[in-house]
Amino acid sequence: MTAKERQMDKRLLGTNGLQVSALGFGCMGLSFGYGAATERSDAVALIRGAHDLGVTFFDTAEAYGVENEEVLGEAVAPFRDQVVIATKFGWKDGSPRTGQLDSRPERIRIVADQSLQRLKTDRIDLFYQHRVDPDVPIDEVAGAVRDLIAEGKVKHFGLSEAGAQTIRRAHAVQPVAALQSEYSMFTRDPEAEILPLLEELGIGFVPFSPLGKGFLTGKIDAGTSFPEGDIRNSLPRFQAEARAANHKLAEEIGSLAEAKGVTPAQVALAWLLAQKPWIVPIPGTTKLHRLQENVGGASVELSPDDLQKLAAILAAIPVQGERYSAQGMKMVNR
Repeated sequence: MTAKERQMDKRLLGTNGLQVSALGFGCMGLSFGYGAATERSDAVALIRGAHDLGVTFFDTAEAYGVENEEVLGEAVAPFRDQVVIATKFGWKDGSPRTGQLDSRPERIRIVADQSLQRLKTDRIDLFYQHRVDPDVPIDEVAGAVRDLIAEGKVKHFGLSEAGAQTIRRAHAVQPVAALQSEYSMFTRDPEAEILPLLEELGIGFVPFSPLGKGFLTGKIDAGTSFPEGDIRNSLPRFQAEARAANHKLAEEIGSLAEAKGVTPAQVALAWLLAQKPWIVPIPGTTKLHRLQENVGGASVELSPDDLQKLAAILAAIPVQGERYSAQGMKMVNR
């Protein structure tokens, strides 16, 4: 561990002083979405390893299962005051598998109390609405979180995969510290409308899946198979034909990475960090060597020439396939 890694640069999310490490750690994959859950002791050790490497920002959610929040709470207990914990509400009965949402104010309050208990903490640093609920006005959602902030149970309010007008309306009721949505060289949807809006309003951006759900590592091609329970099995972008078409993008990024003496994953993270000073990606992993690789991405500097080459690559190789199923796409950018 180098001193530079341990002292990772900090970034601000929003305008109310929420300071976090330039890279966070996404906990989802420890127990949800990518097959079998990681052994609890290994998950705790990995989270503590992330902190040792300078990560101070950890992301979980009610939707990832009870154990996900519990593991994070256990892992950061020895240094709770040195880290920022983000969690989320918004799915009916806490399960995205139902496909139903529930952001009623009374439900938000219940989730906050349950999350505080599972995380073994007295405050949630950043509380996101996981998906915009069309049945509950966003003003009511923002008002419910504003009340929790007034009570000291929550410090900052966030949204996930929200559309521009929703962000504006929520921000007018309770300032939004951060928007969490998918963004990477594999998914650039936020660039047209969302990033300019966040800059205008002073809202931070937390890209999830910054490595394109593993695609930008260069290790996924048409012949790759995913384990049972892995969400990529059902995503259009990860079907064999789309993977074959998209592999050229990963190859080109890999060539640039090789020329720089770094890994494709590190280039992908450095590219995100270079877009705006208020962008904080949250890569997740279950492996210590991948964690170390990701953290190394925070100290990779892309020159103007590098960024120009990457822009040309992205312009020349459009990504094939939607990032979610038709039903999943209906739940984003609302």
